[in-house]
Amino acid sequence: MAPSDDAGRPLVDPSVLDRLREELAEDEGYCTVFVGNFIDYLPVRIGKLRLALTTGDLPGAVDAVLSLKTSSQMVGAERLAGLAMDLERSIREDSPREEPSVALPRLAADYLRPINLCCRQTLNRLEAQRSTGASR
Repeated sequence: MAPSDDAGRPLVDPSVLDRLREELAEDEGYCTVFVGNFIDYLPVRIGKLRLALTTGDLPGAVDAVLSLKTSSQMVGAERLAGLAMDLERSIREDSPREEPSVALPRLAADYLRPINLCCRQTLNRLEAQRSTGASR
């Protein structure tokens, strides 16, 4: 299964960031730190995902894709979360049918390029929002 076209999903859902700011109203700076940590750690998450997929490491791939999906959802990176959900579904569907050493590198070929592109776009959007302090 190839990645779905998530162009209908926003890169970053401003309502998620607004809600996070409201929930953390007592410590307004924490939201900025939280988003900054997501931005800083995203390349590490992608690196772990790439390594796990290309080496056929099924437990590592599941862990890495769940980390990417969950962290993306928490900052409202909807399109990236959608790609991670698609990849997670493919990992869970394909791994029982064929060897992870075959299935996971194939999934890497299908998913890593769109995920990397979406990561760059998401990072650019979050950086712009962080520098202006705007949620939209």
